[in-house]
Amino acid sequence: MRIAVILGSTRPGRRSEAVGQWVLSVANARSDASFELIDLAEVNLPLLDEPVPAIFGEYAHAHTRAWASLIAPYDGFVFVTPEYNHSFSAALKNALDYLYAEWNDKAAGFVGLGGTGGLRAVEQLRLVLAELKVATVRTQVALGRGELQEGLQQHEELNAMLDELVAWASALRSVRAVAA
Repeated sequence: MRIAVILGSTRPGRRSEAVGQWVLSVANARSDASFELIDLAEVNLPLLDEPVPAIFGEYAHAHTRAWASLIAPYDGFVFVTPEYNHSFSAALKNALDYLYAEWNDKAAGFVGLGGTGGLRAVEQLRLVLAELKVATVRTQVALGRGELQEGLQQHEELNAMLDELVAWASALRSVRAVAA
């Protein structure tokens, strides 16, 4: 079972990098899946430049094919997303829009950041992921402003979300096998 922890911000000085490392350290203490970090700043996708909609899977550009190859093997995702103007970042939306089939029938969990713990960003992200046929888990981690506090409650919430994510990602493997 492979789960990607995706940093949903590319902004200099972003908190999501430290939060993503915290998520990865907690997740890697588990034995039910392997977790890897994907940093959208390192992926560095240009604004969507594919001439054919992603649903057709006809990727014209090398950067799109590389992105598809990176995402396809994962069974699930943890999106570490800040809230920008009551939504998630343009960089994350762009990265999602590049692909379609590579997201399908997989699971996702969320760690939101911001004044309200990124709750509005996560709610909007759930809508977009539903269109990409991604099953989202109920439990999420909401981190307010200020420094990451690795308190017991946050640690418990993260593990509860990861429990749900691994269970759903595992169940959806059979759905992908039937579709293949």
